[in-house]
Amino acid sequence: MTKKNIVLVLVCFFSCMVFFPSCSTVNTVERETPTGTRQPIADKRIITDVTLNRKVSIVGLNEGATNGGFLQIQIEVLNLRNSMQEFSYNIEWFDKNGMLVSSPSIVWIPKQIEGRETMTITAVAPATTVKDFRIKLIENVR
Repeated sequence: MTKKNIVLVLVCFFSCMVFFPSCSTVNTVERETPTGTRQPIADKRIITDVTLNRKVSIVGLNEGATNGGFLQIQIEVLNLRNSMQEFSYNIEWFDKNGMLVSSPSIVWIPKQIEGRETMTITAVAPATTVKDFRIKLIENVR
């Protein structure tokens, strides 16, 4: 190999290292002191099946309101395994009397989460009369 070919091979190698990093890790950048403050919920209204609970865990749950007065929730989910996990979730909304509020979208929503990844699921209540909720998670079985 000539000196020119060696230099060309090295340039290609280092270019690949810079532009095509490994897909096995994710770098995350966030503020040291967040400007937004979480308002965690002490009463976690979460129902999961036993097998999913060993694979996917809820690590955070926040509650707030939109500008229009709708209840909004944010669920932080962590995959405890190294491999991708598939699950579905459903959110039931309740009024101030604990009555189920009918929603046109009471369906199971499928999700998948990569190994050791954290994901955030955000949902907004279907009506301003909603004051509470219940979250159900089940493992997708093929």
